[in-house]
Amino acid sequence: MKNQLVELISKISAGCMSEEEVGQIGVEAAQAYADPQAFLQANADIQYDDSFPIPLGEWVVVGSLPETVLFQGDSYAQLFAQIVASFGKDVPFNITAKQLLKAPALTALKRIQIQLGSMRPEQGGYVLVDFSEPLDDELQAVLVYGCDLPRVMALAVEVGIYAAPSYATLCEAQPG
Repeated sequence: MKNQLVELISKISAGCMSEEEVGQIGVEAAQAYADPQAFLQANADIQYDDSFPIPLGEWVVVGSLPETVLFQGDSYAQLFAQIVASFGKDVPFNITAKQLLKAPALTALKRIQIQLGSMRPEQGGYVLVDFSEPLDDELQAVLVYGCDLPRVMALAVEVGIYAAPSYATLCEAQPG
């Protein structure tokens, strides 16, 4: 499982994390999946209990991702503001988080996905992907290169972490 976790983390971190960081998270998460009790005993500083809606290994992955990789918020405007911040001031965006404040969720998400899809065309653009079970926020997502999306979806299934393209999922959820 470690190899799948390392590959998944490296694809969702898209260069934002070193190979060493990715490998360390993969090792720790695999240990947590394999023997949660032993992992908790060896890591007494971890604040995890059975009330969390996700397994300990998944919690290790999610909790170890930096804010430049895992985006969380209660609105798409908040989520987008974090995404913009993660790219830094030198990367131009055509929309602002403020422009998304009053837009319905599907409209806001469509605008975000169009913007992200136009970036890094050589990699197939970015796809916003819902990732894991949000614990403290309404929304939780990562960015994935379009060319990596099928592999990320397969790896997520293999390791048991929920992942789904945000816009497509919200479109399917809308009453039609």
